[in-house]
Amino acid sequence: MTPVDPVKLAQALIRRPSVTPKDEGAIGVLEEALAKAGFTNHRLAFAAPGTAEIQNLYASVGGDRKGRNICFAGHTDVVPEGRRDHWSADPYAAEIRDGNLYGRGAADMKSAIAAFAAAAARFVEKRQGRFAGTISLLITGDEEGPAVNGTRPVLDWLAAKGEKLDACIVGEPTNPTRLGEMAKIGRRGSFTGRLTVHGIQGHTAYPHLADNPIHRLSKMIAALTEPLDAGSAHFPATTLQFATVDVGNPANNVIPAEAKAVFNSRFNDLHTAKSLEVEIRRRLDSVGGRYDLTCECSGESFLTPPGAFSELLVEAVKAETGLTPELSTTGGTSDARFIKDYCPVIEFGLAGATMHKVDEHVPVADIQALSRIYERVLDAYLDA
Repeated sequence: MTPVDPVKLAQALIRRPSVTPKDEGAIGVLEEALAKAGFTNHRLAFAAPGTAEIQNLYASVGGDRKGRNICFAGHTDVVPEGRRDHWSADPYAAEIRDGNLYGRGAADMKSAIAAFAAAAARFVEKRQGRFAGTISLLITGDEEGPAVNGTRPVLDWLAAKGEKLDACIVGEPTNPTRLGEMAKIGRRGSFTGRLTVHGIQGHTAYPHLADNPIHRLSKMIAALTEPLDAGSAHFPATTLQFATVDVGNPANNVIPAEAKAVFNSRFNDLHTAKSLEVEIRRRLDSVGGRYDLTCECSGESFLTPPGAFSELLVEAVKAETGLTPELSTTGGTSDARFIKDYCPVIEFGLAGATMHKVDEHVPVADIQALSRIYERVLDAYLDA
């Protein structure tokens, strides 16, 4: 059994420019490291109609069905690097400088994948393969993209095999600035609305002969941006933000026939996508006039209530960092929104201050500390 160095593995993963939907060998790098550590690997490729094929991996070690399966979930795909000339180093060179590992995916989230793989390898070697339970990794290449060929079909594949997950840690970068500050026990839902307000085109000098949709749209914007709630026990207040307002009118003396806008709401557990749409339409109807609204929800809000699993993680973080992480539901969406239907899920990874930015980087010491935290979790969970 070969030990896994979390920093070297993180570097090897970063050196694969796996911008969604490309894999560029990233899954293979992880497969090789896990195989040497005793894992059984299942490479899973999925391609829904009209989408690019995505490489995914489910790897496990142990396999005692009398014990529990603790899963680590993450993604090897990354967002584009942007302008390379704005980086201080090649974004895929995985350079270590002044104690920091630089590169696209260093924070989000190749280093966390490497940290867990190393923790699992140490745990298996320490126990000489004798422990009640299973350690698994569910890794996708489709988290930063449309998320249709990744975690969801892998979970369906596991269910079809009769394989059960009992608990999951997602290694997203959850800490605002410092390792140990925050873990995520849930996420807000994400709801997008595309609004078209219809009017009657006419001359700006004769507004009584037209119907200006911009004026009504402005009232609708005011109505929709009134507070939706004051928050709940574990969630902040629901937000609704307009992303675009478009008329496409090249003339200064023409009242347009329609005006369009797109908005996004991040909603808490006081709403569902359906109930939120009802409230949004009520507010639009209160303004009046003709409009069309199409809605989409990329994920409902969810919560893993604080309990034994979150307490176990909190104690591991405290033991390693001296900090007590806040149990939060802030931030955007993640693949935890799919996993929560199968088992309790909590998110904990590195600091996210530089994720998706130029010169994305994390301290090398944090990668090593994160790996030790994950090993503490394995010790506590599989001995419980």
